[in-house]
Amino acid sequence: MDVEHAEENDSFRESGCENCPFFNLQTDHERLLECTTPNFTGLIAVMDPARSWAARWLRIVNLAACVSGKFVPGCYTLAVSESLPDELVQICEEERVPYVPPKRV
Repeated sequence: MDVEHAEENDSFRESGCENCPFFNLQTDHERLLECTTPNFTGLIAVMDPARSWAARWLRIVNLAACVSGKFVPGCYTLAVSESLPDELVQICEEERVPYVPPKRV
């Protein structure tokens, strides 16, 4: 998983992350802070992750990110400067979701 899904914190706080519902961001404020960062470079809008060349380049296509195995349309970062903490990587492994560390700029 290399989600890098960009939303305002209020959106994650209200409804969690559609790509990673198992993190329960809407109910766990501490985890929300661990999973989000303001340290990223650029944004790209992806309307159809299954067919987008940009989604392939960002590695957000064909990864089992959620129950449906597809990422949701939306805005994604081009690069982030932080990785998930080991505890959250372990949760990804338990959920059988591959974690791919972010591309660095």
